[in-house]
Amino acid sequence: MTAVPSGPAFSVHDIPFSTHGSWFGISPVLAEKTYAEDLHLVSHQNGMHAVLRLVPLDTATGDRAETVVRATPSLLSWTGGDGRVDLAYESPDTIRVHGQGLGLRITAVAKALTPFSGTYFYRDPVDGAYTFTSYETGRRYRITVLFGTVAEVAGSQALGAGDRGLTVTGEADGTWEIAVEELDSARRPHRSSSAFDQVVEAARRSFARFVDTVAPWRSAGTSAAELAAYVVWSATVRPGGLVTRPAVLMSKHWMDKVWSWDHCFNALALAPGSPALAWDQFLLPFDHQDESGALPDSVTHSEVLHNFVKPPIHGWALGHLRGRLPAPLGPVELADAYARLTRWTDFWLTARRTPGAALPHYQHGNDSGWDNATTFDPERVIVSADLAAFLILQLRELADLAVELDLPDDALTWTSTADTAQAEMLDQLWNGERFLARGVHSQDTWASSSLLDLMPIVLGEHLPESISSVLADRIEAHLTAYGLATELPASPHYRSDGYWRGPIWAPATVLIEDGLRRAGHERLADEISARFRALCETSGFAENFDALTGVGLRDRAYTWTASSYLLLAEAHELRRTAPAGAIGG
Repeated sequence: MTAVPSGPAFSVHDIPFSTHGSWFGISPVLAEKTYAEDLHLVSHQNGMHAVLRLVPLDTATGDRAETVVRATPSLLSWTGGDGRVDLAYESPDTIRVHGQGLGLRITAVAKALTPFSGTYFYRDPVDGAYTFTSYETGRRYRITVLFGTVAEVAGSQALGAGDRGLTVTGEADGTWEIAVEELDSARRPHRSSSAFDQVVEAARRSFARFVDTVAPWRSAGTSAAELAAYVVWSATVRPGGLVTRPAVLMSKHWMDKVWSWDHCFNALALAPGSPALAWDQFLLPFDHQDESGALPDSVTHSEVLHNFVKPPIHGWALGHLRGRLPAPLGPVELADAYARLTRWTDFWLTARRTPGAALPHYQHGNDSGWDNATTFDPERVIVSADLAAFLILQLRELADLAVELDLPDDALTWTSTADTAQAEMLDQLWNGERFLARGVHSQDTWASSSLLDLMPIVLGEHLPESISSVLADRIEAHLTAYGLATELPASPHYRSDGYWRGPIWAPATVLIEDGLRRAGHERLADEISARFRALCETSGFAENFDALTGVGLRDRAYTWTASSYLLLAEAHELRRTAPAGAIGG
C-alpha cells in the first residue's frame, strides 16, 4: 500500500475519526468519561452506541497486537511489529479496512441478545457477507471480505449471551481488505472499482476542498485552523431521522446533538465558504419550532426536546450571518427568515413576559445556555439583563428585515419595542454600577460574580459609553492567561471544572469579543481573541477549558469551539493583512 496520509494529525482519544456526512465514527470513547482500550465503530443513530469492537491481532499468536494508533483526516492506522491496519472512508456509510501482516477481530460490543436489545450476527446467504443487526441503532453493519481469509467466526445465528464476530487475516502475501457498511435493511452486494490508495486519496481531497472553502485565509499564525476545520467537517451528518438538513453535530462523542444556540456559531464559521451548509445550520432548529414559536432545546437523530429553550441570540447571529454570506439572501429566503424569527421573538414577548411586564424571563438556567451559572443561585425563574440584551438585538434585526421587505409599519413596531425594552432594561436592572437579576416571583434583585451578568455588552454600539466602559472593566477582571472565566476566579463559587461556574467557553468569548469591539473597546477585544486563539492552538477544541490551567474539559471535540476559533482567527488574519469588517477578533 502506498497511500500517504496528509492533513493535521490528531489523537482519537480527543477527536473521533469520521467523515463529512457519516453517522458513525471510529473512537475509543464509548460514553461520557468512558474510554475503551480498543477502537470501536460508534454510531449516532438513535443515540450514541458503540456497535463493533475493532481489535488488531498478531497473526502468529492470535492475540491482541500491541499497536500505535495514528490519525489524520483521511487515514486511521494501527501499526505494530511488522504489520499495520489502515482504515479510510469510502463513503459516509462505508469504510474500507486494509491489513498487512496483522489480522483484525471484529466483534459485537453487546454481549447479550434479547428480544429488544443487543446485536444479532449471521452470514447472509445472498452475498456471503457477515452482518451485525443492532437493536440500539436500528441499523445493520455488513462486512464484505474483498480479499483475505476469514480465520474464525463466532456466534453466527446465536441467541442469548455470547461472543459474536469474525477474524480476518491475510492471504499468502499477508494482505487482506474488507468493507464495513452501515445500512438500513438491504442493498446490493458491495462492489468498488477503487483501490484502497484511491479511497484514501479521495478522502484527502474531500477534506482539502473543505478546508480551502472555510479557511482560505489560514497562515502560519493560525496553526489550528486545519484541525478546527476537521472537527467541523467530520462532525457533519447527512439528513436522517429528525435531522431535516445536513447538520453539524456538536460532537461525534456524547454531545451528539444540535442545541438551539450552538448551531449559530457553526453557521457563522461556514458562511463565507459553504453558504448553503451555513444556512442549513441556522434554519435546522427552526424546522422544529412549535405552535408557540419556541425553538426546541435540542435536536438529534431520534429526539427533539422541548422542555427547555435556548437564548434568543438568533437576531444577533442572523445579522452577522447576512454580512458573511457571499451573496445576499433572496426575497423568499428573507421572508422565510423574517417569519421564523418573528415567531421566535413573539414567544419571548408573550409566553415569557408576565402580565404587565416589559422584560422577558428565564424559567431555569438551562434556558440561558449557562445551565448552572451563579446568576441563578438565588432563584431560577428570573429576569436578567443578558436575555433582555439578546432580545433587543433580535428586535432590531427584525426591524432591519422589515425595511428590506418593505414592511414599514412592522419596522416601526419592532424599533419601538426594542427602544422600550432597552429603556426598561436600564431602568429596572442597571443600578449605576452593574446589572442585576430579579426574581419574577419574589421581585428580589441581586448581583453575582458570573460573567453572565456582563453579557449586555453584546449590545455594543447601542449601549451608552458610560455603561459599556464599566462592563469592559468588569469583563477584564474575568480575563485569565487563557481567556474569560465564566465565574470570577476569586469567587467562593468558582470551580475549575464547574461547567458555567468557572471554565472558559467559546460562545461567551465570541459574543463578548464582538460586543466589546462594536462598543469601541478594541484593545480588550484583541486581547480576548488572542488568548482564546492561543488556548485552542495549545489545548484543542474542548467543550470548555480550565480557566487557570488551560486544560480542555468534558467533550474534547466540540464544533462550536472549533467554529469560534475559525471566526476569531479569520477576523484576526483579515485585520492583520487588510482592515475588514468581519466579526470576532
